[in-house]
Amino acid sequence: MIGTVLCYVLLPAARLLRALRDAFFTCRKNVLLAKSTSTQIEDVFAAARGRSVPEEQEALLQQWLEEGAGNLAASESPPEVGKASVTLTSDWLEGSELLMTSLSDLNTSPEVSQCAGQQLTDLQALASSELQEHAATELTKLPAEEPVAVAGSAPWAAVVPQTDHQIAGCATVSADVQNDDPAVLAWSLACDTETVPTDPPAWPLQATVQFCPLPTEVPYHEILWRDWEDLSVQPCVLEQVSENTPLFEFRVMSYNILAQDLVEQGIDLYLHCHPDILNWNYRLPNLLQEIQHWDPDVLCLQEVQENHYWEQLEPAFKEMGFACFYKRRTGTKTDGCAVCYKHCRFQLISFSPVEYFRPGLDVLNRDNVGLVLLLQPLLPEGCDLKAVSPLCVANTHVLFNPRRGDIKLAQMALLLAEIDKIARTTEGSYYPVILCGDLNSVPDSPLYKFIRNGELSYQGMPAWKVSGQEDFSQQFYQRKLLAPLWPSSLGVTDNCQYVALCQLEKSGRRKYSRDFLLQFRFCDAACERPPQLVLLEGVTDATPDHPAHWPKPAALVKDPDPQPFVPRSSGVIQHGLNLTSVYSHFLPQRGRPEVTTMPMGLGATVDYIFYSAKPVENGSRGGRRLYQDGALKLLGRLSLLSEDVLLMAGGLPNTFCSSDHLCLLASFGLEISGLREG
Repeated sequence: MIGTVLCYVLLPAARLLRALRDAFFTCRKNVLLAKSTSTQIEDVFAAARGRSVPEEQEALLQQWLEEGAGNLAASESPPEVGKASVTLTSDWLEGSELLMTSLSDLNTSPEVSQCAGQQLTDLQALASSELQEHAATELTKLPAEEPVAVAGSAPWAAVVPQTDHQIAGCATVSADVQNDDPAVLAWSLACDTETVPTDPPAWPLQATVQFCPLPTEVPYHEILWRDWEDLSVQPCVLEQVSENTPLFEFRVMSYNILAQDLVEQGIDLYLHCHPDILNWNYRLPNLLQEIQHWDPDVLCLQEVQENHYWEQLEPAFKEMGFACFYKRRTGTKTDGCAVCYKHCRFQLISFSPVEYFRPGLDVLNRDNVGLVLLLQPLLPEGCDLKAVSPLCVANTHVLFNPRRGDIKLAQMALLLAEIDKIARTTEGSYYPVILCGDLNSVPDSPLYKFIRNGELSYQGMPAWKVSGQEDFSQQFYQRKLLAPLWPSSLGVTDNCQYVALCQLEKSGRRKYSRDFLLQFRFCDAACERPPQLVLLEGVTDATPDHPAHWPKPAALVKDPDPQPFVPRSSGVIQHGLNLTSVYSHFLPQRGRPEVTTMPMGLGATVDYIFYSAKPVENGSRGGRRLYQDGALKLLGRLSLLSEDVLLMAGGLPNTFCSSDHLCLLASFGLEISGLREG
């Protein structure tokens, strides 16, 4: 029985692998034709005749002749005169048909068909030249050569001509076979909702795979399809927004664009990528096209390389109508964070950069930074600006190191303290807040829960557990968090507020300096025996005497700078901003978690957009505080992708997504209190 099962399982698998292998060699062989100009082929054939050719081409031809003898099937026959590709044997034809059947969706791309048609015309012209006899002889000897994209040119993509009978035969190929085809992986996400009827092109040979440069006008969003989720039609939102309540609507994007210096420093992380797609001259147009397509009103970027920002990004963003602010990481780091906003939609009230590095503090010894802006939405002419609340926008990139959760918490506490200062109103409440960034922490990690729930008990917690990125529980030594997490000299309370700005419960209490208190060490009150003190011989029966060198009592000197007394809690930090996440971090239609990045091929969510909301009274679920929209309402969001989908697209970065992170995009609405319709 086992032999029967293996026969039914392994035999079809072996046939499939053989077909895919043959199809792959066919693709590689045909790409030489598509990538070679008539001049190049003529020079190669001239070399075969004994003419002089450049040394580079002669060496290339010799390599083809030496390596290709073993790759070509003995049953292959020379190509017929006037045809642009090699005639395939039955085995090669079977592999090509399988490849073409799996890529049937590409037939609907007019740009690709046009590009392939142009190359076909060039090949036909070549075949009609006086060298066609020698070309037919030499092409049978050429081995399959690996296609290599030229730096600065568009990447190569398979273009598959199909006829009606081939399309009809697609039903016989199972979905598993299509998904296993490596050529399908980069294209399987092209999910155009509109069906465009196409006529089969007039190809001289069927079952031939042509290669052409990917059209530059093919936009990113048509390849890695991401749905726009309209949340304004949900009942929970409709109940909170009356029909006559106007909203100031705007879009916010958060995007880690991958600094080029970090690519070159960690090239081992991107071995799955072709070197050309990691080139900045290739990546920059892709990134700008993506940002321009989604057209955000507020743009928060991380890993922005400083020289690229000043020389290329800021000028491009200004042409798009953005006003830009940038903060480079401290120390020797060359990248930082940027916040840009449409100056036709917002007006700047205040701008505050945040540096997390503090000399002498081990818990704040890294060079990460953040930005906090207070923006005033601009209403149509004739409307009072006070009719809509200002908006606080914060952007940050938290430390990556999975083992140093203590640093991550301290950096986040500093950022929240700055947000508390900028977003606090004169009445003690807060303007609406939007917090974007790469937090290098996964959903439901302690750091995530701290931001969302407003409270975290960290005493004794292993430092690696704060972000949840990796599990180091098996290691013998584990750094643990101890209270207080940061010293009082930082000037930040356990409520993530600056000491100078926090509201004291006991306004009369002050923290005095040591020198000021020492003058009371041997005062009369200190030397008197308290009446309630229990008398213990040799312990409490001694009366302190003034030392001989102690000066006589003099007028008390006032402390020149008494500090407010702020008690530190035992291992608990809090904040009162009431933040919740735009994304749910789970894709119910696929039954998989959302992914924003794929380090080393493993999907994870580390990028977030948090926004101000109103807590539901006595509402919590699974350790999460429940919220409902307040003055700032979430109207929509751009869906994320799952790990398996990104793996089929070749991971991140890839041909169409030029960062190792996905962008996050959300649409919000601010209530305009001074305007009412009707």
